[in-house]
Amino acid sequence: MNLHNYNPCRLILPVAAFLFLPAGSWPQAGVVDASVASSDTVQIVQSIEHHDRLQAQSLERYHSLRHYEVEYHGFFKHINAKMDVELDYDASSGKSFRVLSQSGSHTLCEKVIKRALDSEKDAARDHGAHALTPANYKFQLLGGETLDGRPAYVLRVDPVSDSPYLYRGKIWVDAADGAVSKMEVQPAKNPSFWISQTLIHQTSSRFGGFWLPQQNRSETMVRIGGKAVLTIDYGGYQILQAQSPQSHGETVPQLENETQRASAR
Repeated sequence: MNLHNYNPCRLILPVAAFLFLPAGSWPQAGVVDASVASSDTVQIVQSIEHHDRLQAQSLERYHSLRHYEVEYHGFFKHINAKMDVELDYDASSGKSFRVLSQSGSHTLCEKVIKRALDSEKDAARDHGAHALTPANYKFQLLGGETLDGRPAYVLRVDPVSDSPYLYRGKIWVDAADGAVSKMEVQPAKNPSFWISQTLIHQTSSRFGGFWLPQQNRSETMVRIGGKAVLTIDYGGYQILQAQSPQSHGETVPQLENETQRASAR
């Protein structure tokens, strides 16, 4: 999925501050025949890149609203913070954010939420450094699932470097569109000794023909005790300027045939 335009899952690090087939015929995750898995994986990765290029070219301007919420549970205290943020995206100038309201812990607002916004803007300036491409990741096809009624491929992704904007884990790729519709990942590099683990869960959905984030939930475990949870709910999308979104279905029939053969073996 194209981070430059719309996927903050690879950008928002709370640790910075602390083919159409019936569902029954799809192979289950982890049982894909090795003889076809390699060629399937190459085609799926190509479909991701193709989708990202098309969406980046087509989605020129949009407006959206986000609701951020952070909760920290420690041994002796429980603090939280909330923030509503307005986002304007322009393909020529990038993203701009405006805070509409905030409440709760000033420290969490400044050190977690606003830091995440700054991180997203910084990362958007160099999309190639964190794009889902073979230059940044190794891919392994695990199988297929039906996600929200749509067939999806499940892939294991592992970073080729310890860049703070890369991650490892599983992604779900929509079989028809080549969009990443779900992610369960961890940052490639732990940015602090005080952080023991961060788990990131993100879902995306179609809005006006484009795939855009729906929710991001990041759970960070602190070594000295406690857990911080950052939840981002995305909504209020307004597509202000766009060419007609296109699906890149040309790769789907070939992938469908390979999946059928893998399922039959």
